[in-house]
Amino acid sequence: MPRFFTNEIDENNITLTGSDARHIGRSLRMKPGEPVTVCCCGIDYNCVIDRITGEDVFLRLLEKVPCAAEPDIELTLFQAVPKLDKLEFIIQKSVELGAARIVPVLTRRCISRPDPRDFAKKLPRLNKIAEEAAKQSGRGIIPEVTDMVSLRQMLGMIKSIDKNILLYEEQGGCSFGEVGLSGIRSASLIIGSEGGFDKEEAEAITAAGAEQVWLGKRILRCETAPITAISILMFLTNNM
Repeated sequence: MPRFFTNEIDENNITLTGSDARHIGRSLRMKPGEPVTVCCCGIDYNCVIDRITGEDVFLRLLEKVPCAAEPDIELTLFQAVPKLDKLEFIIQKSVELGAARIVPVLTRRCISRPDPRDFAKKLPRLNKIAEEAAKQSGRGIIPEVTDMVSLRQMLGMIKSIDKNILLYEEQGGCSFGEVGLSGIRSASLIIGSEGGFDKEEAEAITAAGAEQVWLGKRILRCETAPITAISILMFLTNNM
């Protein structure tokens, strides 16, 4: 069933306009009576098309239900900035797997070091990737891709999160199974770029309250690590 997002909704007058309306009428060639789901703040509004007029699609509400695909844990991915194609892949897969927010972080070993103003210009495209992934995977929200932050800024951001997990390739951390996840409402995964984190950065993140987790003997690529970690976290919290 086609899926569309909105930030606010009037249950008595659900109307899709602009690009969404054009997509329904011109690309999908949908007709009155066909089903459409409109998502707002984690709620699915299951509708049928009532009529299509020019640039507007008018819908009739059948039912509203909580989005079954939305995790009950709010997961933030703090991803040290990789090359752009890898970042786009990470965003797409992280959204599919249930991340609520992706925060690019500039660290010492980042090979890609974009100027903040140049990176900001890429945000519309990155958020569009998140939106398309949310539609494809049946999410109830569009996860946000934020502007790039420094490590120091990230350390301030994690203070409000229940459980922060640093993925670090050096041995000494605990396994995922040893991390206490019961009863938490929010979590973060902190993952390095192609070069990982240096020792001083890892120590600063741990000192800020993050638990160091070791994924095993094999060193994963920076685009593989978040997919693996999010999958494990969602499984352990019964959100797969």
